[in-house]
Amino acid sequence: MARPRKEIDKEQFEKLCALQCSRDEFLDWFEVSDKTLNAWCRRTYKASFSAVFAQKRGKGKISLRRHQFELSKKNAAMAIFLGKNWLGQTDKVAGTMTVQGEIKNNVQGELQQHHDGAVAVTELPIDLTKLTEEELDDFERLCTKIQQPPPGG
Repeated sequence: MARPRKEIDKEQFEKLCALQCSRDEFLDWFEVSDKTLNAWCRRTYKASFSAVFAQKRGKGKISLRRHQFELSKKNAAMAIFLGKNWLGQTDKVAGTMTVQGEIKNNVQGELQQHHDGAVAVTELPIDLTKLTEEELDDFERLCTKIQQPPPGG
């Protein structure tokens, strides 16, 4: 006589997918073998564990993005960490900037003011993770300030 079939709670399974759990964590949580987990996925979803996980983990990424947005209001370091590790974000600073009326695309680096008032951009990688929350706030204020037109201009 065969052993009774191990049942896996579908709702718990999908929550673990959304939490980005590893295969080993699934196996430990449900106390099943890899073979049992794959067989359950094939019965329940008509697909392998890998295919189901790839589909179901999307809800977790959406949720993470929403929480990252909320968290970023209070803790920049955690928001940066989560963004890098789960959303593939990087520290590259790039964008468009107007310098003396001329549009510069894909600006990266450090601005330098010359004696004649011209502004130069030097290629220099910027690692925002080294800044404290206060320094990040200052950086944001400065970026906002240099993007505003001069008074009366």
